[in-house]
Amino acid sequence: MKNILTLFVSLIGLVLSSSAYAQEASSSYDKLMSMDKNQLTLLIILGVVLGVIILLLILVIYLMSFITTVFKKENPAFAEEPSWWESFKEKFITGDVEEETVEKREMTDHSYDGITELDNFMPPWLQYVFLITAVFGVGYFINYSVLGYGKTGIEEYEEELRIESIAAEERKANAVAGIDESTAIFDESAGALSSGKTIFEGNCAACHAADGGGGVGPNLTDEYWLHGNSIKDVFTVIKYGVVSKGMVPWQDQLSPEEIQQVASFVLSLKGTTPANPKDPQGELVGSTPAEVIESSPADTTAVNPE
Repeated sequence: MKNILTLFVSLIGLVLSSSAYAQEASSSYDKLMSMDKNQLTLLIILGVVLGVIILLLILVIYLMSFITTVFKKENPAFAEEPSWWESFKEKFITGDVEEETVEKREMTDHSYDGITELDNFMPPWLQYVFLITAVFGVGYFINYSVLGYGKTGIEEYEEELRIESIAAEERKANAVAGIDESTAIFDESAGALSSGKTIFEGNCAACHAADGGGGVGPNLTDEYWLHGNSIKDVFTVIKYGVVSKGMVPWQDQLSPEEIQQVASFVLSLKGTTPANPKDPQGELVGSTPAEVIESSPADTTAVNPE
């Protein structure tokens, strides 16, 4: 009874501290990943030494069993006494099989029309498994339903969503940081075009007019372009500028995402009607922004939009 009570208390403690064990395992994994080569090598060596020690212990146990068998053959009186393993196996694993098979235990209270039910033998290991399962079930119920330490299925789902949202933000940040003239895309979403319009009005309207009709700079609404009309071409122009024509590079003042947004807004101006459009400049390119997204690679030389 004392052993069962000890087992019960141990299992309760294990269940209640499951969260702490999970955090400790996560912390140990982080520490393992932060180790350098020398530390990892030392850890592997220690693991090998521990494995050798375990193998030696197994070998010692085997040798002890072999020696015991030899002694039993040489001394019949010693052979009559059961070994510790046989005693352990009979008490906790198999039980006294011979006694259980010879004696038929009838459950007289389950007799119907002369038919009786046998109280079939249950091996000790199965009884202990049932007992441990029951104790674990009680501890699980107390941990999750009474004390509230463990997370419910809904709480675990919400935690997974939180972790995934953080990972999604990191992926988005990495993708945004990786935008350049070779990976820029035409973003026609309302948010991107709105941000691009704000940037254009604050930085580009002085030379190209607020409606894109042109001024010092070329007209951005017609079908004539000086340096290509794909999103990659326009992105390159905005990023590197055309110093010889008075357009400064914006790569130090705008982020890659902002350059992509304003480039998308510039392409969205095509076909609109400005108040005072400037005369066409460059070559006639009659295509819509959606048709020029995947056009020829951007020229990385310093150029001016349009």
